[in-house]
Amino acid sequence: METTLPKSFDEFVDARKKGFLAAKEFKEKGGKLAGCLCSYTPQELLDAAGVSAIGLCGTSNETIPDAEKVLPKNLCPLIKGTYGFAYTEKCPYTYFSDIIIGETTCDGKKKMYELLNELKETYVMHLPQSQERDYAGDIWYEEVKLLVKKLEEKFDVKITEEKLREAAKTRNRLRQALCDMYQLQEKFPPAMKGTEMMLALQQGTFTFDVNRQIANIENLVAEAKRKYEEGERPVSTKAKRILLTGCPSAGVIQKVGMVIENNGGVIVCLDDCSGERTNRLMVDENAEDILRAISDRYLSIHCSVMTSNDGRMENTKEMIEKYKVDGVIEMVLQACHTFNVEAAKMAAMTEELGVPYMKLETDYSTADSGQIETRIAAFIEML
Repeated sequence: METTLPKSFDEFVDARKKGFLAAKEFKEKGGKLAGCLCSYTPQELLDAAGVSAIGLCGTSNETIPDAEKVLPKNLCPLIKGTYGFAYTEKCPYTYFSDIIIGETTCDGKKKMYELLNELKETYVMHLPQSQERDYAGDIWYEEVKLLVKKLEEKFDVKITEEKLREAAKTRNRLRQALCDMYQLQEKFPPAMKGTEMMLALQQGTFTFDVNRQIANIENLVAEAKRKYEEGERPVSTKAKRILLTGCPSAGVIQKVGMVIENNGGVIVCLDDCSGERTNRLMVDENAEDILRAISDRYLSIHCSVMTSNDGRMENTKEMIEKYKVDGVIEMVLQACHTFNVEAAKMAAMTEELGVPYMKLETDYSTADSGQIETRIAAFIEML
């Protein structure tokens, strides 16, 4: 098995080196890695194949200048960042992945995957453009079955019904643990900072062992509850309750998340694809056709790439009421056309509810950090 480190390993900072060494050790012990980018990737299939699903580096501006040597500049930073980390061999998880699982969520991604495949084997699942057609479920089910076949051939394994059911139970446990964490924010004041929640989610994507990820989240929730019951209040009672929605937020925790919480706000609801609206969707563990149940669960995810996507609006409306939200901030990554267009519907929905709304269009650079902070501070002060 190839476990050599990249030629530039010695140039990396200690934290990056530790990531490379951990991934290298995992591979040398027989571990198998599949790099994943999207919530639509059915991770139960990877679990059942004995393959660890790992998040890929990409939510950073670090390698975007390198990516722009190949990709156009007016492209989503998440796409450029993902390709840049593979191109420069700076991400341990991309570097040591046996395969990358992609999906046709947007035009930029699906064309980038063609180039990524030249650097690392990339398998692309073809996602229906709508959940509304009667045949959409069948299309996705066929894609899921094709992924089973690909994984069995790639890793010389057999994905059995028993393994799929066990994987579904484990993933449902993780989803429930995450929902328990989100629901800590219902309290007045919340039991933890929203950025603490965001960091825990980001760290979880880089964990090889899903059971360890579950334990980490459960321990975090138990500790937060214990401290709250003992009277600790990590958030001021005066903090304005913010719902953060829009594009994946992992790359803007500091730029947007921490700015919200340093300027009199607290993120009580994370309404992106790693948030509650996705993780409260469970697989029916007792379904007669467990593979179909897994397929149906993933196709139910509300993402702006779907047309129409009214389910997202209904969910956000429910979250606004559930978490007693004072204001909604929508974060749109530059050149993410689907979320940018859909922002008009989000603004109209929040206006109808009488809840203040603000859209931030940004990227992973620091160029607009001052402007972002000024706008967020003014928005929260207005609340």
